[in-house]
Amino acid sequence: MDGILCMNKPEGFTSFDVVAKLRGITRTKRIGHAGTLDPMATGVLPVFLGRATKAISLLPDHTKRYTAGFQLGLTSDTLDSTGTILSRSHSTLTQQELLAALEQYRGTISQIPPMYSALKVEGKRLYELARQGKTVERKPRKVEIFQLELLSFDTKLQTGVLDVGCSSGTYIRTLCDDIGRDLGVGAVMTSLQRTEAAGFSLADSRTFDEVQQLKDDGRLEEALLPVERVFESYPRLCFGEAQARMFCNGVKLDLDRVSGVESGLHAVYNQTGQFLGLAQPDHDTGVLRIQKLFV
Repeated sequence: MDGILCMNKPEGFTSFDVVAKLRGITRTKRIGHAGTLDPMATGVLPVFLGRATKAISLLPDHTKRYTAGFQLGLTSDTLDSTGTILSRSHSTLTQQELLAALEQYRGTISQIPPMYSALKVEGKRLYELARQGKTVERKPRKVEIFQLELLSFDTKLQTGVLDVGCSSGTYIRTLCDDIGRDLGVGAVMTSLQRTEAAGFSLADSRTFDEVQQLKDDGRLEEALLPVERVFESYPRLCFGEAQARMFCNGVKLDLDRVSGVESGLHAVYNQTGQFLGLAQPDHDTGVLRIQKLFV
């Protein structure tokens, strides 16, 4: 079984849990996912099966989008509502004050990764050190926030929802915490749903119940998305029978004999529309180099 199964991850599952459960449902051993989600998070988790796993390290779209709930007036050790509450304050902020605070978080910003994260320091996961009561220095990282909108805000409860579009490596928990600290009252993330990842959206995503039902009905293949969908942004090359055969056999084709070549990576298809793989022109040597075969 080859293709992409875009899942709507339920709360309480780790990304590894999702892969393990799908391995059992699909009876497929070769499975991987793109973009880890914390257990409390829900939403889009692209899962790659069979030959499609080759695409995980080559994904061109690393942007993500989230809907995040937050509570002002609190801070916690995990920066979200699942952790130990460290402080409480009486918050009476207005929506206008909150909107003004969001301005500085659009564009390229600097973030310090939270201690409760999967990043490694000297071979150990940060969350493992945090559970031991240890805190280590983390270097700030540059991330891109290209969309940050306040979807709702309850001035009485001091709770709200953000719509965040961002680069890979952005911690939404840290974003909420930073905003709260700048406002002088603190904030924790109370919910997180990923609405877009790797070019997929919630509309593309399936629940476990839906996948299991399709499996029971013998229609599981219907849930699979073609791996070439993640490469739709690349220029397309279409080869005739002879060139396609040579390409699949690992032959570096002469650029003078390949039409439509642009710069950078290309998605390669045969004349029947079958996706063959990725290739990149090497103008120094005059050949089309194979980046990855998917057949």
